[in-house]
Amino acid sequence: MNTLRIGLVSISDRASSGVYQDKGIPSLVEWLERTLTTPFQIETCLIPDEQPIIEQTLCELVDEMACHLVLTTGGTGPSRRDVTPDATLAVADRLMPGFGEQMRQISLHYVPTAILSRQVGVIRKQALILNLPGQPKSIQETLEGVKDENGKVVVAGIFASVPYCVQLLDGPYIETDDQVVAAFRPKSARRETKS
Repeated sequence: MNTLRIGLVSISDRASSGVYQDKGIPSLVEWLERTLTTPFQIETCLIPDEQPIIEQTLCELVDEMACHLVLTTGGTGPSRRDVTPDATLAVADRLMPGFGEQMRQISLHYVPTAILSRQVGVIRKQALILNLPGQPKSIQETLEGVKDENGKVVVAGIFASVPYCVQLLDGPYIETDDQVVAAFRPKSARRETKS
């Protein structure tokens, strides 16, 4: 059985040097445990905003640890120290522009400064790498999408497309709790689930 392997990378000069506690990785772990019904393993890394270190970390997670999905948090703004998208693009085999477009689309429902985000989604070998925002609230909004007061999805979150993308990259079949995020895939790509 091919177990889903997920790499989580929090990119922050201050958190990595111990100035304050990292909130990105704990909130991602909590979200994944609440959302995924498929067994998974997590590798975590807390690193500074240094492009060579980010590139090396992403390569290790994909090439050596064989992660199917890598989620980064932090370092996606326009300031000079924000180099996460640059590092991600530098190690990419292919660009997945829809993820960055959708992340900004979701965030624009909450803040006008969402257009300052440079988040990208890419493929490296067998892995999908996604740059998420740095704040836990924004991470959840980006993954789950915009919901109305009844909890109905108005703008799809990016995670709805992640299971099918991983499947197309010959990764494991990922299932989610529909109450959090309903994974979308064409009928031809669906498997019968065990009840």
